[in-house]
Amino acid sequence: MCGIAGYTHAGRPFLSERIHRAVLSLAHRGPDQQGIWQNQTVSLGATRLKVIDTSAGSQPMSSDGFNLVFNGEIYNHGELRRQLTALGHHFTTACDTEVVLHAFIEWDTLCLEKLRGMFAFAVWCESSQRLVLARDRMGIKPLYYARCGRDIYFGSEMKAVFCHPEVNRHIDLRALDTYLGMNYVPGAHTLAEGILKLLPGHVLTWHDGEIATRRYWQIQERDAGPLQTLEESTRELDHLLTQSIKEHLAADVPVGIWLSGGIDSSTVLHYASQQASTQLKTFSITFNGREFDEAPYVREMASRYGTDHYELDLAPATVTPDSIVELAYYSDEPNADAGAVPVWHLSRMCAKDVTVALSGEGADELFGGYITYLADMYAQRARIVPRAVRRLSLHLANTLPASNKKIGLDYKLQRFLHGTLLDEGQSHVFWNGTFSRHQRRQLMLSHDDSHLLKILATIPGHGDVRRFMAFDQAYYLPDNLLTKVDRMSMAHALEVRPAFLDHRIVEFAASLPANFCIQGRTLKFLLRKLMKDKLPQSVLTRGKQGLDIPVHDWFRGHLKPLLLDTLNRKTVEESGLISWPHLQSMLDLHMQRKANYGYHLWGILMLFLWMEQWKIQSLRDTRAVEDFSAVSA
Repeated sequence: MCGIAGYTHAGRPFLSERIHRAVLSLAHRGPDQQGIWQNQTVSLGATRLKVIDTSAGSQPMSSDGFNLVFNGEIYNHGELRRQLTALGHHFTTACDTEVVLHAFIEWDTLCLEKLRGMFAFAVWCESSQRLVLARDRMGIKPLYYARCGRDIYFGSEMKAVFCHPEVNRHIDLRALDTYLGMNYVPGAHTLAEGILKLLPGHVLTWHDGEIATRRYWQIQERDAGPLQTLEESTRELDHLLTQSIKEHLAADVPVGIWLSGGIDSSTVLHYASQQASTQLKTFSITFNGREFDEAPYVREMASRYGTDHYELDLAPATVTPDSIVELAYYSDEPNADAGAVPVWHLSRMCAKDVTVALSGEGADELFGGYITYLADMYAQRARIVPRAVRRLSLHLANTLPASNKKIGLDYKLQRFLHGTLLDEGQSHVFWNGTFSRHQRRQLMLSHDDSHLLKILATIPGHGDVRRFMAFDQAYYLPDNLLTKVDRMSMAHALEVRPAFLDHRIVEFAASLPANFCIQGRTLKFLLRKLMKDKLPQSVLTRGKQGLDIPVHDWFRGHLKPLLLDTLNRKTVEESGLISWPHLQSMLDLHMQRKANYGYHLWGILMLFLWMEQWKIQSLRDTRAVEDFSAVSA
């Protein structure tokens, strides 16, 4: 695992120290080795966290006029190495980076279809004067880029792009609207105007100042054939998980497992225990004394599989204001998901004992694990009720006392009833997000939701729950969950591998009928059937908890000074982004426990910490430097 950076400077003088600064900004991602490669046209840099072949494999890596910087892991590198050796290629290391380099030399961008793993890389091809950027199928590993004139600047994190003074630091107002609605910016755009994400499953080619981007993979059902029975699907999923987790355990450094006590991480632990030859290490976050503490389930699983188990209790004394500010720096781009806090502390604890950790990310999106999918289905029935009745019900729900619970009944009821007043697409993102369209219009001084509407338009107007699952796989998974895990883990030089996101499992899941995912009120039906005789009933039957913090409560307690100091009147009014009277009203209502706005306020706090850290300039008009219609959502 590594961090990569680079830029083109064709036909003009360049400063060699520029690439050094970019690499230094990513040093936390790869503390074991840093290197650069430059010529008159391009500069490449990499920081390396040694996982495979720790004695060799330094980057950038070059051969036959091809120069590579690579971030990720290729799980089938052994198989590809044998194929390439048979074709006449010679290898000097055992690392997967060299396999990627020779695969590109042999097959050019067609090699992407052969790679199985998580990755983002850049290759400079001397003979054709091309720079090629590529990102893995599911977007597990990040890759940002910006255009300035005829040149391109790229990096694993936005901070590597910010190293270049040519890159403007202006906030994108349309992306800001989307951020406030969804808690993250989906698709190609970011909150920084002009800085883009290379989309999952895409490859970009730069040549002589021109760029071209194409998709090399997308989620689709497998070739049509006889529908599998539930038993056949269960057997196939068992085979795929066995294969995937065996591959994900391969490393030349210590490996651990993130364990929450839910079905996803417990499934990973179960299959890993069948493959491991030594005692497994497991790592968990607890919340002692809170109603959402998962410690009993975690300890039951650790005991069942005899793991070397580590826990960290996430109490106010641990989650200090200073730690939030540090977390915001490494988040790179704001993320309004407060679940970043436990992931940050879990990563820090984990990195003390292992270099690699397996996680359960992706199972909810693939197999139907979110309660919001039930809400999507229930809302269809609720919308039969006259709208006036639903409005009155919401008005009454808003009079309920604000709970200090992480997500209390009052909050759930208010969000659900509010969602029934929206159309299907808007309600789905509202339940996962924070501010509704009406609330954003009140909050923002300049409101433009064209980007969000374009994203929502990708949800088919008709169909079953799988259309919402597909939407979450395309956006919520890569742009929120995987981004969060990458930044929080790599801040501590920890490589996290989501074993469910092997693309063979993704394609298998896409072929499943809706009733294999959700039956009645049972979420992840197929996965639960598979694990029925493998995991304890306490794990199989419990509801999804989610790794998060009691943000409503903590903003009324020890994090209140950070919140109020950051979101002060002077700072907010000078930003030209948000209505101070409206924000002040939210703050007052929250502190007086007349409403729970903790998750809303968390997103705004992260936004202003980011703007302060990176000196982001707010635009006071709606003009955009980059036409949104020119870039794929």
